[in-house]
Amino acid sequence: MRPKQWIKNLIIFTALVFDQQLFHPQPFFRTLAGFILLCIAASAVYLINDLADLEQDRMHPVKRLRPLASGRLSPSVARIAAFLFAVVALGFGPFLSVGFELILAGYMGMNLLYSFYLKHIPIIDVMVLASGFVLRVGAGVVLITVQRFSPWMYVCVTLLALFIGLGKRRAEMVLLADQANSHRRVLDGYTLSFIDHLLSIVSSTTIVAYSLYTFSAENLPKNHLMMLTIPFVIYGVFRYLFLIHVEGAGGAPEELLLRDRPLMATAALWALSVVIVLYLSL
Repeated sequence: MRPKQWIKNLIIFTALVFDQQLFHPQPFFRTLAGFILLCIAASAVYLINDLADLEQDRMHPVKRLRPLASGRLSPSVARIAAFLFAVVALGFGPFLSVGFELILAGYMGMNLLYSFYLKHIPIIDVMVLASGFVLRVGAGVVLITVQRFSPWMYVCVTLLALFIGLGKRRAEMVLLADQANSHRRVLDGYTLSFIDHLLSIVSSTTIVAYSLYTFSAENLPKNHLMMLTIPFVIYGVFRYLFLIHVEGAGGAPEELLLRDRPLMATAALWALSVVIVLYLSL
């Protein structure tokens, strides 16, 4: 079920926070319920993905320790659990909103295509991963009545997701070296040089897009204090690049965020500064 990766689903709170409804009980609890259902749906997706990658994971130096690959979890139990998780997520989704149900179904359907086909196509694989983050943002939007949410957030989240996804691919290539293709077929369509070029483009564009958002989005305070959050984004991007280029990390971004103290502190300070600017500035 990969509970550590549930941290990605916190992106569903983007609309709630940036529409300045974080402290409104009804929108908050609707978004929280959506977060829980999204975690359940994601767990079904992760189980199906591990079942599809069972043989490749058994040859992977790290993934071979996963419950299915190591034999600690029966494939039949995993199939039943995945089915039940999907039924629960899709069964309760309509009680929140029809729009949320459609996004949830689209998220699960897209990930099924990814598990069995799309993840083997270079570039498309990373773009599909990024689209999953955009769907998470959209799920948060349809759960509440937004008034001040800016479309810029879709752009920023897409670029950030591409940045993290490319960093993950790079880390996999470094870890697996000459055996990369035997573990993940899509890595045969990448080279370290190509990924580094893409990382340069996406990291630069991410910083520019977020900077433009902070002083051009109509929903932000007119005093432009949101621009004070730009240094945190710049440092976060630079820190992640440092971790994947110098430290050789990046294979599991969610673990990096929970393990690397500078990255964790940057994320916390950015979140705190955003809340202060949106909710306390005049």
